[in-house]
Amino acid sequence: MTKGWQDYGREWLDTLVVAISVAMCFRAYFYEPFNIPTGSMQTTLWGYHTVEGVEKGTWDVFPLSILKWAWTGERVVDYKAPASGTARIQPRNDGFANVRIGVSNKSFKLPTDACHSLVGKHFAAGDTFWKGAIVTGDFIFVNRWRWNFFKPHSGEVMIFSTTGIEGLPQGTHYIKRMKATPGETYELEHLPTDAQGQVRTDLPRTVTMGEDEYFACGDNFNNSYDSRYWGPVPGSKLRGVGSVVFWPFNGWRIIR
Repeated sequence: MTKGWQDYGREWLDTLVVAISVAMCFRAYFYEPFNIPTGSMQTTLWGYHTVEGVEKGTWDVFPLSILKWAWTGERVVDYKAPASGTARIQPRNDGFANVRIGVSNKSFKLPTDACHSLVGKHFAAGDTFWKGAIVTGDFIFVNRWRWNFFKPHSGEVMIFSTTGIEGLPQGTHYIKRMKATPGETYELEHLPTDAQGQVRTDLPRTVTMGEDEYFACGDNFNNSYDSRYWGPVPGSKLRGVGSVVFWPFNGWRIIR
């Protein structure tokens, strides 16, 4: 009997449903993709960051720029001020800030590390206010099964949910270095500081983990909001171990 288009459509739909189910199972129980948004784990893992002053080359012209971005995660920009005025910076919670110049409502999305030098600066309409390369943060696979068979240990790169942890934005995930596990005592290698860079005397210098508690710190201590400030991570919030960087392709590596 000759198959009709409905039969072929049903077969393709069945195949698609199975493929999606397998992918969701793989993500939920084995390896989950995760994007590094900020610089708190540099130089182990890179969030969105910039390299100022980079000039456009042959590979930065469309369509070659797409190939370059696919391989390196890098794109070169030359942002011009749409109006005269002072740079206005509006921080976001994803590693970026929105930049506006003068009275113009046009905004430019820049990684936060590029915005520090712009604060309070005045630009004339048409001036270049920022030029350079914007580099995409690392994309990694999170090992979701390892802790089902082995206990977490100090030194691992941990991914955890922030939901229910006081002092953190809710409904997102953080990635940090596990510094202490239940029952372990950790003497802080880098003391927490205030906005002026002064050591905070109201926070402990040595911490001991209670039952099912884990201490998490970013490798980039000078730019990391971590357990030094808001306390340990409950074991119920752990999601997995950082495994490998799979994109950008030129930065593929096993996470140590």
